[in-house]
Amino acid sequence: MSEATDVSVVTSGHDVADARLHRLVLSLQRVGLDVEVLGLGDPDGGPQGCVVRTWERPSIWTRPLLASRVAAAARGEVIIALDPDSLVAARLRAGPGRVVVADVHEDYARLLADRAWARGLSVPLARALTSIATHVAARASLTLVADDALPPRRAKKRLVVPNHPLHWPADTLAPLDASPRAAYVGDLRASRGLFEMLDVIAELPNWRLDLVGPVRPSDASELSERLAGGLGDRVRLHGRQPPGRAWSLASGAWVGLALLDDTPAFRRAVPSKLYEYLAWGLVPVVSDLPRQREFIADVGTGITVDSVADAQQALRDLADRPDLVRASRQRGADWARRQMGDAGAYRTAAEAIAALVGSGSR
Repeated sequence: MSEATDVSVVTSGHDVADARLHRLVLSLQRVGLDVEVLGLGDPDGGPQGCVVRTWERPSIWTRPLLASRVAAAARGEVIIALDPDSLVAARLRAGPGRVVVADVHEDYARLLADRAWARGLSVPLARALTSIATHVAARASLTLVADDALPPRRAKKRLVVPNHPLHWPADTLAPLDASPRAAYVGDLRASRGLFEMLDVIAELPNWRLDLVGPVRPSDASELSERLAGGLGDRVRLHGRQPPGRAWSLASGAWVGLALLDDTPAFRRAVPSKLYEYLAWGLVPVVSDLPRQREFIADVGTGITVDSVADAQQALRDLADRPDLVRASRQRGADWARRQMGDAGAYRTAAEAIAALVGSGSR
């Protein structure tokens, strides 16, 4: 292996602008490691200060082939794999003296219910890959999980590394916009509330909405039609952005939306955007799913809604009470800094990975 580096972060399913990928890389750089990133999308969206190589997004059927190519191209002594196919490929392609680290940030088996491609023959194949990847993750030199509820529950060495933000605003929150604005940062698709968000804003002429993230291709046509039908002047699409830019676009918004569908994966998830909303001073407005409801109750700020009409009423009430919005956003930001301000889990993970460099353990 020529021109070896300390760590390769590999993925055949994630864009190099992915927020968790950026957080992991920044944490590794902070402990002095050289990092390269191999993934999808525009290299300019990748983390700063490291080599970034990208490929075009594959079809679901060619992803395993790309995963193998990406793993073979990795030069790191330690390979961190961000998705099931990349993890299996890294394990198969890693030569002697190289270490594989698994990063598990979703319950992939449950997530199949939220994927339009998961039909027919693809379902048993995807389940088999997920099962194999979970087995590999449990036996990796180090296993990082975004939530303690995620598999594998037992592993050789397992660290919980939540999706807490590393990109923080200034000590003082940005001023609240003069007029009400909602924001959403993340993948844009029907199951993540894309069209519910449009329905909410459609009946609230004094509200604007910023959508930051990639649109699922199968939803793009309907989205274009909805915007052309009268929402285009109040709904702005920004596309995929690097994390710092994405959250600067959301800064100043009154609320952050997370109107997820009731799917098996989402029932058990706390979306990373909720932590970011709090840190940047957005009041979370979320669908009534168990983990989201518990999160809002624990933080003591935010609103849980169970329908589009419910969300519309919540935003009407907030528009009439900017003083309440200011108090709620400050309470959320204070909670975020108390709970997440030191980025300790990421530092612990980076130190554990640094200890693996040169170890040659499996």
